[in-house]
Amino acid sequence: MAKIKLEYLWLDGYEPTQNLRSKTKVEEHENFQGTLEEIGNWSFDGSSTRQAEGGSSDCLLVPVAIYPDPTRINGYLVMCEVMNADGTPHPSNGRATIDDDNDDFWFGFEQEYFIMDTKTLLPLGFPVGGYPAPQGMYYCSVGGKNTHGRKLVEEHADLCIAAGINFEGINQEVACGQWEFQLFAKGAKKAGDEIWVARYLLDRLTEKYGYYIEYHPKPLGDTDWNGSGMHANFSNEVLRTCGSKETYEKICEAFRPVTKEHIEVYGAYNEQRLTGKHETASINDFSYGVSDRGCSIRIPLMTVQKGWKGWLEDRRPASNGDPYKIAARIIKTVKSAL
Repeated sequence: MAKIKLEYLWLDGYEPTQNLRSKTKVEEHENFQGTLEEIGNWSFDGSSTRQAEGGSSDCLLVPVAIYPDPTRINGYLVMCEVMNADGTPHPSNGRATIDDDNDDFWFGFEQEYFIMDTKTLLPLGFPVGGYPAPQGMYYCSVGGKNTHGRKLVEEHADLCIAAGINFEGINQEVACGQWEFQLFAKGAKKAGDEIWVARYLLDRLTEKYGYYIEYHPKPLGDTDWNGSGMHANFSNEVLRTCGSKETYEKICEAFRPVTKEHIEVYGAYNEQRLTGKHETASINDFSYGVSDRGCSIRIPLMTVQKGWKGWLEDRRPASNGDPYKIAARIIKTVKSAL
């Protein structure tokens, strides 16, 4: 028998932005294979996470995905849905709203973020009381003058890969101290699971560096510095195989009348980022175009070159958005067009 450390992860009930919470359960197992079938539900005090009242505070944690924890001996990361005591989805449970039981929808998320110094409360590379050199030389840069935080970023990539997450890349972004990682999954729920677990690994990793991660979409305010998004690349069988410009345009047009509904679940404070500047479309408009990073939805050039077979990129989601809610809304809109 071996002692197995199971780190149960869930999203709390804070608004407008939910936070990751976790706690460890130690169990004895013989020949543990790391599957959901080998572990059970758990519970937590919802009154401490804004998910229940003190008089009836138990909320259920139902495991939905499990990954090896690369930093712990016999450790595993267990992503959970939050359920009410009667087994129904809690109102904070965005994963339960995804209508993709057959994994027809594939998602690739591009998670941008700033690495912040806990002492200065500024992005890495920012001097106290001032600013570094203007944007231009930081994007995909190399060398100590313009590149800040690579050690943490590389370690995070290694952890995600070791955990079995379908991690697809990293790069420094346009602003100083700003980075991005990319994940891809076949199935909207799996894509959301992996973004949240990757965020958890990133947040936990900062503890030993004296950093923290800022997911706010415009942490530097109304300045000439880029904000952070989480572009959502998506497809279903129709988009991957239709070979029809008309079908693509029909699907894109389905997003126009529900612009407000999408923005409502694309992350808080996104109006500070979606200004029409810094490679964004205005939050008040809707547009789409081929290879246009100033549009709400970009039709990738590769999709067109392959005969209108591929995917779309919604560039509006903010870096602090919930991938579950973002995917659920995109799926609902795409299905309305078909």
